[in-house]
Amino acid sequence: MGMNELKKIIRAPRLSEEVSIALEEKITRGELAPGDQLPTEKVLAETFGVSRAVVREAVARLKADGRIETRQGSGAFVALAPKSLNFRFWQGEGPALVELRDIFELRAMIETAVAELAARRRIPEDVAVIARHLQAMDDALATGEDGSEADDNFHLAIAASTHNTYAYRLVEFLGRHFSDSRRLAWSGPGRDGALPQEAQAEHRAMFEAIASGSPGRARRYAQEHLRGAASRVGIDLANDLGVDLAGDLK
Repeated sequence: MGMNELKKIIRAPRLSEEVSIALEEKITRGELAPGDQLPTEKVLAETFGVSRAVVREAVARLKADGRIETRQGSGAFVALAPKSLNFRFWQGEGPALVELRDIFELRAMIETAVAELAARRRIPEDVAVIARHLQAMDDALATGEDGSEADDNFHLAIAASTHNTYAYRLVEFLGRHFSDSRRLAWSGPGRDGALPQEAQAEHRAMFEAIASGSPGRARRYAQEHLRGAASRVGIDLANDLGVDLAGDLK
């Protein structure tokens, strides 16, 4: 079995993951408030139609994430304040539409600032690396192949051009989740038509702004790219994103 085949394997969520997701959603919606005691293992097992062992594993996951705390002899309670620094977007097969919208908003907040700083700090070596990944996407479009990996590398190269270690590490850390939203542009109905071409035109505008050292334009074109990417999957980003960019094209 080759590595390409391995990438196609998708693990179905375990029962304990499904239970932990359901409980976390109740906490997020306020159905279980901070300080509330969770139902007993027996009640949760009957409610979800699973074994008590599955419930224990689900509770352990939430405890590890800092969402709940256990008190000896008293049971499990919703944490008054999350204690964990873990950060994740979703579990299971993929994000719901509302989560995807929030991901695109987060991308807009982060990637526009990264593009602006990259335009201020890039050096010739940085520009050459970004250009190489841009060309890789051109090649993918020409052959009809999936260019999402080159797309990821393009954005990482822009982050590297800020010469800020933590900016790069943040984009790298979030890369898998951002990659899922980018991959939509390469795997959807428009993969061999206009949609990937539109995204690539936006990439090129970002590249040219960064290469020419134009921070305002880099930020603006990064904003336009994120709006375009969101629109291509049926999401309209809020108008209050990037309102301070009007007229700033230096």
